[in-house]
Amino acid sequence: MKRRNFIQNTSLALAGTVMANSGFAGSFTEGLSKKKLTVGAHVWVYASTQPNYDVSPILEQIFADMSDAGLDAVETMEQPLRSLEYTKQIKEFIEKYEIALLGTSYGAQMWDKTKQNEIYEDVDLIMTNMASVGGRTFGVSVGQVYDRKKTEDELDAQAELLKKLVKLGEKKGIVLNLHNHTYEVKDDMYDLKGTLKRIPDIKLGPDLNWLLRGGVEPIEFLEMYQKNICFLHLRDQYENGKWSEAIGEGDVDFKEIGKKLEEIEFDGDVVIELAFESDFTPTRSIKQSLGRSRRYLRKTMKI
Repeated sequence: MKRRNFIQNTSLALAGTVMANSGFAGSFTEGLSKKKLTVGAHVWVYASTQPNYDVSPILEQIFADMSDAGLDAVETMEQPLRSLEYTKQIKEFIEKYEIALLGTSYGAQMWDKTKQNEIYEDVDLIMTNMASVGGRTFGVSVGQVYDRKKTEDELDAQAELLKKLVKLGEKKGIVLNLHNHTYEVKDDMYDLKGTLKRIPDIKLGPDLNWLLRGGVEPIEFLEMYQKNICFLHLRDQYENGKWSEAIGEGDVDFKEIGKKLEEIEFDGDVVIELAFESDFTPTRSIKQSLGRSRRYLRKTMKI
């Protein structure tokens, strides 16, 4: 799918959602279908070098780089979408570089009842701005308690807020998914299973590398939760556990992952999220590493 076609199809899908909510969907949405997986990239590798991880000042570089790297879409972090000014810039860059905004990642202490009203209002603002520029995915990290496991009451509170945020997203044409780091999946996936017990049908957007680092076999996870998974983060690493500079330069078997995705008929979104170890000095530009990663996925996973 050409990037401009993706932008147009996203706009059509959002329009279809509005019409469906108004009772006028009819045949307009029946003809819409995803013919090819959307492959984007997350901004983390840029954010890791910015004050407070805020990529707002370098949005144009990100959109230009990802467009040149052959990607379909950008997944941002939430900071720019709290601002009307930066949201307007995103709209301009979507048109200028012919690349879509897929959505955003988002993290908060959702288990903490004292913060939930604040979180809801924050998400409402971000989703409203994101929907205005065609974004449609919202990857949530639920926050961790650093010195213990969450209590049953905290897991209850977390689930109740997530249910509200799912409904909020539905009203705006945005799909919320649970995006994991290691803390959600360690201890036999205690945190994630706690949420799934309370919301069995919630959408999942696993980061396969964090699964691996959390002691969970990615292929088995894809098989087990295939009905929930609508989104993926991909990253490569060496056998010693350190991240490679680009996908395809480490030891992860992406061909096997591609076969499993085909087997389970995965039709969601795939996002490259590069990350560098704290003591690593890049040997090339981020744009070049994104381009290498994109080409490797096209070759090995056929996406």
